[in-house]
Amino acid sequence: MTKYNWGIIGTGWIAGEMADALKRVNGKVYAAANPHKEALEAFGQEKGIKHLYTDPDEMIKDPNLDIVYIATPHNFHYQYAKQALLAGKHVFCEKAITINEKQLEDLASLAKEKNLILTEGFTLYHMPLYRKVKELIASGKLGQIQLVQVNFGSLKDYDPANRFFSKELAGGGLLDIGGYATAFARTFLDEMPNNILTTVKFFETGVDEQSGIILKNDRQQLAVMALSMRAKQPKRGVISGTKGYVEISNYPRAMQAEVTYTASAHEERKETITTGESGLALDYEVADMQRYVEQGHDDGELQTSREVMHILTAVRGQWGMRFPDDQD
Repeated sequence: MTKYNWGIIGTGWIAGEMADALKRVNGKVYAAANPHKEALEAFGQEKGIKHLYTDPDEMIKDPNLDIVYIATPHNFHYQYAKQALLAGKHVFCEKAITINEKQLEDLASLAKEKNLILTEGFTLYHMPLYRKVKELIASGKLGQIQLVQVNFGSLKDYDPANRFFSKELAGGGLLDIGGYATAFARTFLDEMPNNILTTVKFFETGVDEQSGIILKNDRQQLAVMALSMRAKQPKRGVISGTKGYVEISNYPRAMQAEVTYTASAHEERKETITTGESGLALDYEVADMQRYVEQGHDDGELQTSREVMHILTAVRGQWGMRFPDDQD
């Protein structure tokens, strides 16, 4: 596989994990950017990165850069992704890729116009296990899929100043953890949901602390999601059909699925599907992104992200929750 010059915007924990994955798969990280000089220099020294920029715009302009990885708070994703695409760089952006549907549609159109790859950092798009689960469902062994249930509970410390609860930084559970749950649900629904029911509990800063979301499509398939930023839940997804169901724990980086066949009224039969490694989740992302750059892809992954963002934007619309960077 061809080696590429990746540049990272942001130096937080996920940027550190990605830098390690890049070194394993790609051999190096070409550049990093962060306006905070001390944090940038410490990050560069720890990860062995030679090209350091306190101005992300200057890094994006570097003619030797091939791919920009964006690991900043959500409200900066759109501006950096757009600048990178305009500069002719491929973009791999952490979730949520943008804060609303309008921003993502703008980026998707620009990427298509420039013939560039634009991808969102949902690990479940890349874990090998999901290919196996999709094959199982396609085989008909689970019958017709009727219901998807998915939870994500992340217990964040009470801190109104933290980015997780900041309206200015597009915080809240929906964009931080809800995208994973929604991507899981959309992946296993045969059609896009067109009916959304939801309720929310707000944090004191005005962002969503906890919510419940029900999705339904024209095939009458349901997805039920529970999200919380102040209560720990297992990251668990269940795909239920007329002949059985699949349970997937730690679904963002899953390596195992428990299958229960229920077609027989007298006896349930079980099997376990195991493949991939949770610890290599970002390695799979890097390898797939580089393959897309080399070979292209059919945009199915980006289309799923677009549909997920459509749902997230619609949910926020029902809540009446707007961020300062939302566009009319």
